Amino acid sequence: MALLSVEEALLRVLDAVEAMAPEPVHVAAAGGRTLALPLAAILTQPPFDAAVMDGYAVRAADVATLPATLRVIGEAAAGHPFAGRVGAGEAVRISTGAPVPGDANLVVMQENVARDGACIVMQAGTQEAGGNVRATGDDFRAGETLLLPGRRLGAREIALAAAMGHATLPVRRRPQVAVLATGDELVPPGERPGPGQIVASNHLGVGALAEAAGAEVAQIGIARDTEADLARRLAEGEGADILVTIGGASVGDHDLVGPVLERRGLALGFWKIAMQPGKPLRFGRLGSLRVLGLPGSPVSSLICARLFLVPLIHALLGRPAEAARPLEARLAVALEANGERQQYMRARSRRAADGGLLVAPVRTQDSSYLSPLAEADCLLVRPPHAPPAAAGTAVQILPIDF
Repeated sequence: MALLSVEEALLRVLDAVEAMAPEPVHVAAAGGRTLALPLAAILTQPPFDAAVMDGYAVRAADVATLPATLRVIGEAAAGHPFAGRVGAGEAVRISTGAPVPGDANLVVMQENVARDGACIVMQAGTQEAGGNVRATGDDFRAGETLLLPGRRLGAREIALAAAMGHATLPVRRRPQVAVLATGDELVPPGERPGPGQIVASNHLGVGALAEAAGAEVAQIGIARDTEADLARRLAEGEGADILVTIGGASVGDHDLVGPVLERRGLALGFWKIAMQPGKPLRFGRLGSLRVLGLPGSPVSSLICARLFLVPLIHALLGRPAEAARPLEARLAVALEANGERQQYMRARSRRAADGGLLVAPVRTQDSSYLSPLAEADCLLVRPPHAPPAAAGTAVQILPIDF
């Protein structure tokens, strides 16, 4: 039987996904969250005509001919407007950001005037109406929709939302992701491994990847290779939106995750896909709970999480549910033909003299080695049955963003 393609597997993972319900969050705590509803401005920005720089607010008609002598009648500072109006032959000292007084329509730079007691003499500079003035509403006006649902709220969006007048923002609830490592050979970080044991690391990398994608992560420990312990640990994760298991996904005598899940009622979506590394990927549903079973090798688990878990989290957040978009590059070295599975080779890229990207695989593609993954800056994607490729051949790469 032919293995399921990566593209078809992703479609099944994302099938019938509905975005999480909205919840209100204070704007100061909304960084990294995903907007759930359109956001329209409550206020107008700037709320008044404002000085772009320090100088003097004048009427353009009074400085149409230079030099022009004007009488200073007061001062306008940020937060302290001048209450009166500017008449013929008059000027108001003004600071950056201060409201331009009534009837004034030009700010003259202070460097272009000479002060003589209560008067100024303008000798050069802008003479047109509107010069050095930020007009009311030039940034945005009340009622304008400036931020759309599905947008991740970074520093720019938070600042804009606050300026728009919003103290509270409607954001998607964060998907709850429970992560379970499995295997008698695993010990927690900081504990010295015994004979035949290694330090568990995959669950922490996958958890960090899920948090960066916008989820709340609960680490539910390391399950031992017994059906009883697996069942107990799996039950702890069934209140989440996504349950991620790591390891126990193959066909060995101690690979118990699948059988235990099936006895708990898992509706299997697929098991095994045409991907290298990552063939023994499992996906299914336990009621509303989505279960993603990642392979136990470190590189396989992280790459599978990037290709399947991250898009699933984004879909639950209402972000565009898209597969990772590849970039174009050229091979810096020759490659042999690929097999039946889509290959994700750890690689490094560099800029060629013509500005294009050159890419070459790192020293080893062993899926249990983390240091080459840390050395890599991209994944070199090779389709199934790709023929041998000479240096200079066009290929696709995925930047490593985890």
